[in-house]
Amino acid sequence: MCGIAGIVSPQQNEPHAIKRMLDALRYRGPDDEGTYFGQGAVLGQRRLSIIDLEGGHQPIPNEDKSIWIVCNGEIYNYREIREELIGKGHTFSTKSDSEVVLHLYEEMGERCVDKLRGMFAFAIWDEKRQRLFAARDRLGQKPFYYVHRGNEFFFASEIKGLLAFDPALAELDPEALDQYLSLRIIASPRSMFRNIKKLPPAHRLTFDSSNGLSISEYWTLHYEPKLQGSDEDLVDQMEEKIIESIRLHMVSDVPVGAFVSGGLDSTLVVAMLMKHVASEPIQTFTIGLPYSQFDESPYARMVAEQYGTKHHEKIVTPSLLDTLPTLVSHLDEPSDPLSICTYLIAKMAREHVKVVLGGDGGDELFGGYDRYYGNRYASYYAMLPAFIRDYLIGPALKLVPDGGWYKSKSHQVKWLHKLSYMGGSERYARSLSYFYFGPEWKDSLYGPAMDTVRNTFDPESSIRDMFDGAHAHDIVDRMLCADSFVRLPDHPVMILDRMTMANSLEARAPLMDHVVAEFAARLPARMKVRGRSLRYIQYKLAERYLPRDVIDRPKQGFSSALPYMLRDEYRLLFKLFLRDSELARDGYLQQPAIDKLLGEHETGRVDHGNRLWLLLNSETWYRMFIKGNSTDELYAHISAHTGASAETLNAASM
Repeated sequence: MCGIAGIVSPQQNEPHAIKRMLDALRYRGPDDEGTYFGQGAVLGQRRLSIIDLEGGHQPIPNEDKSIWIVCNGEIYNYREIREELIGKGHTFSTKSDSEVVLHLYEEMGERCVDKLRGMFAFAIWDEKRQRLFAARDRLGQKPFYYVHRGNEFFFASEIKGLLAFDPALAELDPEALDQYLSLRIIASPRSMFRNIKKLPPAHRLTFDSSNGLSISEYWTLHYEPKLQGSDEDLVDQMEEKIIESIRLHMVSDVPVGAFVSGGLDSTLVVAMLMKHVASEPIQTFTIGLPYSQFDESPYARMVAEQYGTKHHEKIVTPSLLDTLPTLVSHLDEPSDPLSICTYLIAKMAREHVKVVLGGDGGDELFGGYDRYYGNRYASYYAMLPAFIRDYLIGPALKLVPDGGWYKSKSHQVKWLHKLSYMGGSERYARSLSYFYFGPEWKDSLYGPAMDTVRNTFDPESSIRDMFDGAHAHDIVDRMLCADSFVRLPDHPVMILDRMTMANSLEARAPLMDHVVAEFAARLPARMKVRGRSLRYIQYKLAERYLPRDVIDRPKQGFSSALPYMLRDEYRLLFKLFLRDSELARDGYLQQPAIDKLLGEHETGRVDHGNRLWLLLNSETWYRMFIKGNSTDELYAHISAHTGASAETLNAASM
């Protein structure tokens, strides 16, 4: 696990350039630093030592030093591949998993990615061919950002590495802002910066000065043909797949711990790990809340006690006043409430281990969000004659106040009513933007700097294209495909990577193993969403491992509770950053529309909490990365209205 960076250019590059890039990524790899200066390219790496602690220094060359690699991630099947390659005559200078990728590339070329089982983003410089080859893992667990300018190509694990190379890259991409405000994601290949792109999941690229840049997909999920068998048979098969994945994910030369939130995914991973894989108790980590209605720690503790883990639990009172600028700084792009949860538990876990397992990916692979059955219900509701919806139900819904919780029954009915006028991919994409800024908001909210975007760019196209292009027949599978390749890598997994690496901690997700994902895709839809029962097969598997109290409890995400736990902090931050918006001053937004949102939210007339959160994070990001405000300056702005010193606020986030 590490941070990687590189420069491919016919120009002679100063050593200081790659040094600046690596310094910006230092926390991703505090254990070691390495560089390679070749003819036409410079590669660099900051290393968090996990495998081959003494000998795994990067960049790594092949036998004649004509090919070099820098790799971020872990290859879980590297031992088997290594033995195969030794049998074919390859000589290894290290015992690391990264060197396996290098020699596999010598053997298979660009098809080397087909044999890799793991999470990775790597770059290989072929000195003789003067060509760069890079790839990103199948579900986008590891990041790869790049800039292409003519006959030059630059890359890094995080955007800040590229900004350190060239500060002039700090230019807002209006299309990315539009997409973030519409969907709460910035989908590949965009980033929030106009000229900085990200390699999509399951894609590889080549670059050389003669042929330029070429990017291609090397893998996708196929949802057909469906697996056959009884429910019990399919649960048995999935159990075997997950156990195998957990066993592979335990490959490490340092101790491995696990996050356990109290939810289904992480508790199931811990239970299966302890029952089938671990030879001794592992360390588990959870954070509790001083709000009993939102606190999941008792359920995590229940599983830890049942399986005898070395459990660490800490009650925290999260504060956005203490952390918001720090979170945005680490993410390089606008944030999400999920980031504070992940940051706090990662900070706690890093005091004990360097590697943790988690339960990420379960919702997107097995069907864990209520919108999956909600979209089906919208199809049934749409069967009502239009005149009934138009003249009876529609006017009645307008009388229902909008001030309640966003998951209230009234909002659910309004959501169904709106979606009933759409179908297919349009319906699914719009279902994701309902609580954000759909098309009906943009005439009043967007300023003149967004005119071109509003008229020419479709922020929902990434979702629709993946939905329509899915190798699937069932609507549930199409939704899952869109989420697996767009939402998953560009939202929860992106946050997981940045918040754990901000604390020099490696996070692994056994449920996101591509073999598990391929199996999940081919499960019959009835095994994922059955009526109002979500991820049906996971619950059936959980019955073999978890207490009924854990299985039967309603899903309660940490991040969804934050707007209610931190209501006063939210209101203060909204006022501090949105009453005089720099985005509005510069013509991207319109201040009167922001003021209206604030007024309606403050009076309780309409719950705009999700929308204002998007604006708050966009504004914080804009002030930091485009206007040049430091985290210290933003904390000083907050402290001027809270009484706490800027130093105290900043220190609390460290």
